[in-house]
Amino acid sequence: MFDGRLKVRVLAACVTAVAAVAVFGMSAAKADPVSLNIVDVAGNLQLTQKAFEAFKAKYPNLVSNITYTNAPAPQLPGKIKAMQAAGRADIDLVLTGTDALAAGIEQNLSTKLLPDQAAALPGVLDKYAPGPRKMQDLAQGYGLEVSYMPAGPLVEYNPAKVAKPPHTPAELLAYCKANPGKLIYARPANSGPGRTFLMGLPYLLGDKNPQDPINGWDKTWAFLKALNSCVPYYPGGTSAVMKELGEGSRDMTVSVTGWDINPRALGIVPAEFRVQAFDSMTWVNDAHFMVVPKGVSKEKLAVLLKLMNFMLEPQQQAMTYDDGYFYPGPAVNGVTLAMAPKPSQEVIAKFGRPEYAKWLTQYPHVQPLSAQAMVAAFQKWDREIGSQKSQ
Repeated sequence: MFDGRLKVRVLAACVTAVAAVAVFGMSAAKADPVSLNIVDVAGNLQLTQKAFEAFKAKYPNLVSNITYTNAPAPQLPGKIKAMQAAGRADIDLVLTGTDALAAGIEQNLSTKLLPDQAAALPGVLDKYAPGPRKMQDLAQGYGLEVSYMPAGPLVEYNPAKVAKPPHTPAELLAYCKANPGKLIYARPANSGPGRTFLMGLPYLLGDKNPQDPINGWDKTWAFLKALNSCVPYYPGGTSAVMKELGEGSRDMTVSVTGWDINPRALGIVPAEFRVQAFDSMTWVNDAHFMVVPKGVSKEKLAVLLKLMNFMLEPQQQAMTYDDGYFYPGPAVNGVTLAMAPKPSQEVIAKFGRPEYAKWLTQYPHVQPLSAQAMVAAFQKWDREIGSQKSQ
């Protein structure tokens, strides 16, 4: 039989053992920091990479490393589809414009964030300013908007070569025919300015349904085919367009606010180059989104949701003014240029355009095409306009 002292010792040992198991269990349950792979198909890292790094610095217990990769938007859906078919999750977060966002929704490649993860994203939709809030609806719950730009379309030109810039599509076509090879724009499926021009034309030309590129754009497709006769070729992205414009081999392109300001701030395009709004234009707004591909682990998704909340805080949003690349940039309410880093304020003061404030209030704003309609427009443009001239 056990005496009293032995019983006490046995009981104490049992309590110690249970406590040790409990501590070990808690330690084992504590997740290790994750490594995140972010793919950017929109040039968004120029606006957000510092904020991503700030998150990693603030939460080393959540994130051990972030790898950044850039890729063309048209290539991303196929890459994600192949990855998912192989049961791999090599990409944790995609930064995309409306192009790859649309393709991901249409092909069912993205994780549904809202309302599925609403508990981890408290009040997220209420954070957006009115214009960006409307743009967020394009994501259909499959992404969160991180930056915003009332884009265009605008005409950008060299004033030393173009004495009278076009104010209408008809004048743009007349200029192009009179100066073959001097007007250029990039493939819409991989270019913000090209995409905005494509979606803005139905409003400028008075097409019967600007939201239906297949059955409602008769005037737009006829115009683009006429313009095709004097456009030398269609670069695969906007950077190549701006390089040729800046070097002087082209005199004119279609543009948007950010692609006007940023290349001049970087010295790619001369500072004295000008922009012109079309008469009676309609702004086609643009945005960048954070999207999680299907197949990302629950552990990483939990970290990504926390990261998304962080990216929508005012301090991080103020960084999106950047060097005017996606002007203005912030998507959430109450973020002003005065809150931006000083270098951003200086760039906007020097390279911004006072006429933008007038044009942004003078002309109406619309949302881009829906995901399905945008994909259809890109495919028709590729097939009927760019197939022989795209590079």
